[in-house]
Amino acid sequence: MPFHEVAPNIYLVALPLPFALNSVNCYLLRDEDGWTILDTGLHTRAGEAAWRETFEALKIEPVAIRQIVVTHYHPDHFGMAGWLQELTGAPVLMAPRERELAHLSWGLPVDQQDPIIPLLQAHGVPMSNVEPIEVALARLRAATQPMPTITPLEPGSTLMMGGRACEAIYAPGHSDSQLIFYAAEERLVFCGDQVLNKITPHIGVWPTSEPDPLGRYLRSLDDLIKLEVALALPGHKTLINNWPERISAIQSHHDLRLDAMRSAVSNTTATAYDVVGRVFPYDRFSPHEQRFALAETLAHLEYLVAQNELHRDQGMPIRYHA
Repeated sequence: MPFHEVAPNIYLVALPLPFALNSVNCYLLRDEDGWTILDTGLHTRAGEAAWRETFEALKIEPVAIRQIVVTHYHPDHFGMAGWLQELTGAPVLMAPRERELAHLSWGLPVDQQDPIIPLLQAHGVPMSNVEPIEVALARLRAATQPMPTITPLEPGSTLMMGGRACEAIYAPGHSDSQLIFYAAEERLVFCGDQVLNKITPHIGVWPTSEPDPLGRYLRSLDDLIKLEVALALPGHKTLINNWPERISAIQSHHDLRLDAMRSAVSNTTATAYDVVGRVFPYDRFSPHEQRFALAETLAHLEYLVAQNELHRDQGMPIRYHA
């Protein structure tokens, strides 16, 4: 079975992904008046089969789904929202900014160039690398269709999910306006991709990103570490029982990654493409991984620019230096 109960009235549904990170954690939450889906998975035939199998095993009729809540617009969390909405008739709830990002990223007309292409070119990525990334992105966009009708969910709102009053907390950085959900009485948090076990959340600069995503992410962690959390239910990997220690470990990871970026630019002027090859085994990566590695490199370089440790020279391509 693709699901198991992780707390009373909360089921983790593990859906397959066609990436090195091969599954995403979605959640089914039971209330007296129906069920909530929290995050949806990437829209694939395997994903559809997993949801149908779960509904059948738990004896859930589609009309019993009363709401579909999406933490953020990334395709592995958003991708099946439209399919599930068509199946259940339930509203899809997202932060207003995440709704905007979903339309900008996944509602792109087929004849329009993806805005990531000029971003990659501006930072020195050769066309031989750009073209496979463009093809992979087109496949990814197809796995987010159909697009749902989205109801805005404001940060600070309270939702009833799984018999718990859950506060929607603004948690930027991984995405511009990701929402995580905190049940204070139980000290339980659905933390999306903001805090993960075993791996670190991706923080990247994308064409639609607000400025300095890494700075916003680190400030968010400074706030989240103060939450009293006994159990965190993340978007990937295993459950988190050591909330402050795990956040501290992620903060330390970014300290080390920033040191690597400083070293890669030391005594030279470099494009982000130059730097990504010095920090990551870029040539061994798939197009999907290359896209993420460059976006992560940009996030760290732009953080150092915001801290006045590096300077950005505007030009074609853009270069960074101390």
